[in-house]
Amino acid sequence: MSIDPSDMNDGTLRGASQLLARGAADDVCADRRVTAALDDFFVEDQARLDDRVRAALAESLAGLTAAIEAELRQHAGRLLIGRDEPELANRLVGDPPCVHSALCRAGLLRDDELMRELLARVRQEILCEALAPVAPDDPDRPSFVARLVSSPDGIVAAAATALLAADARRRAAIEPGAAPRSDLPAELHHRLVWWAAAALRQSMPASPALDRALTEAALRSLAAHDEGDRLEASAMRLAAALGAQPHELPDFLIESLGDRRIALFVALLAHALGFGYALARDIVLDPVADRLWLVLRAVALERASIAAIGLALCEADPRRDVEGFADQLDSIMAVSPPDARTALAGLSLHPDFRDALLVLAKAQPR
Repeated sequence: MSIDPSDMNDGTLRGASQLLARGAADDVCADRRVTAALDDFFVEDQARLDDRVRAALAESLAGLTAAIEAELRQHAGRLLIGRDEPELANRLVGDPPCVHSALCRAGLLRDDELMRELLARVRQEILCEALAPVAPDDPDRPSFVARLVSSPDGIVAAAATALLAADARRRAAIEPGAAPRSDLPAELHHRLVWWAAAALRQSMPASPALDRALTEAALRSLAAHDEGDRLEASAMRLAAALGAQPHELPDFLIESLGDRRIALFVALLAHALGFGYALARDIVLDPVADRLWLVLRAVALERASIAAIGLALCEADPRRDVEGFADQLDSIMAVSPPDARTALAGLSLHPDFRDALLVLAKAQPR
């Protein structure tokens, strides 16, 4: 490396110009970095993402955008080949991935609904992996869902089989090196597909042929997306098919946890109370479990069942306080089922109504 000013070439001068431009603009960027660091400092420990959740969330988000981008590139490329646009097709298919970085720069991936869904899915999967499997009293007895697959009730058997298939697809998609796939609610998939198409269009020279091909590829992706194939939807269908009676629900809940089928556990609670899956999932995953204890009392679970469920969740989730739960158990049992249902009545409102009330409540001065 020379220190002689006469040795500077055009590349050096361009680098210096870029450095000057970045330095001049970095006042705002530096302030944003400090603000973000301070915001992070004041996040409560209980709400802070641990390294495992943060990494899994980043991987899930990157995988989804990559899956949608690859699908759009491949199909639009085929269309362009068929329309005698080989150069455009080769560039579209051969260019390096760009969608994830483009959506990050645009701030679109900070979408609240998208990130809430992905965070909940990541936490659900981590909790599922951490649950201790419970061996049956009879070693020859099949697991809970395996028994449901063999049920003489054809509707239950079909729903249980669909749940196993959906669970296998979800797990295969998160295995290292597996081909990622979009497994989102329809509205979120719709959003990401069009964002990805727009990012691809911006990465290439403007072309009516490219616009048509990307539009058709996006519409094809939307038409092929079946929200009913998702794990959550399959779990809700099984819960509805089972139609657990009050005397059956405690054992079904405990067995689903022992079977490490957290999606079915959530769906059973949702069905019993008439909640949507997402709401019930939020309640189950919340480490501050006051709403969960009220839900369990609202469906009239007794002490032994609540203790078994609480202990299983505390052992699987380090954010939960097992001693605090034990101390709280008497207070939980002192709540009558009618009082619990009354306390939870607001959760049964239409989701949009609940969201509007929540927005207003958060806007009120403290």
